[in-house]
Amino acid sequence: MTWKIKAHAGDSATQEINIERDLLVGRHQATDIVLPQADISRKHAAFLLKEQALWVQDLGSSNGTFVNDVRIAMDAVELHAGDVVQFASAARFTVDVAEQPIEVPVSPIRQPAEAVAVSELNVQPKVEDVAPVVEEEFKTAAQQLSDQGMTQLNERDNNVQLSRDGMPQNISVPKPAPIPEGVDISAATPEPKPIPVEQPITRAEEEKLEQKNASLGLMSLIVLIILALVAWFIFK
Repeated sequence: MTWKIKAHAGDSATQEINIERDLLVGRHQATDIVLPQADISRKHAAFLLKEQALWVQDLGSSNGTFVNDVRIAMDAVELHAGDVVQFASAARFTVDVAEQPIEVPVSPIRQPAEAVAVSELNVQPKVEDVAPVVEEEFKTAAQQLSDQGMTQLNERDNNVQLSRDGMPQNISVPKPAPIPEGVDISAATPEPKPIPVEQPITRAEEEKLEQKNASLGLMSLIVLIILALVAWFIFK
């Protein structure tokens, strides 16, 4: 529900104000409804909306707020259509209900028909649309070989016996050619040389190698000291 108030006197005699939220009334320029009369307080009263109901509350004004010519206290008072609200002795407003816009029902937009799967239409194909099925001529294995370039059956030796499928039988498989004398087959394929594989050094071998290197270093140091002493005695 939308409420509105209509002024009866003053400069805003024909003004209508829709109340869609809480509105502050007073003489101060920061208020929502500014009333410049001298007997209006700076923050005089307020219109309040509570669950689509309209209320008016006096904010401790000096000259009071009146509903239907009765001064109200600082408690909020519910208003109804036709009530007259007066601030001090000048501004009077009539409470009314704003006309609601007429909602014209809009018919829903007709959606295009959903596409139906071809398989659901159960359409029978025409006779001329169906390609004739040609039965493949059965051919024997010999006829297939003949199609691939083999000798025709009537061109083969009459002594060769054929099976039911037309395949030749009792044909000996040729043996491989003999190896000429003096040819060494083993020489043609030399044996591969073994590839040496390096064995990993174990931890014990590493210790022995380190000890050997330490001994060599110590012996070299002793030899150097002896040579130094001999040179010292010689050149002394």
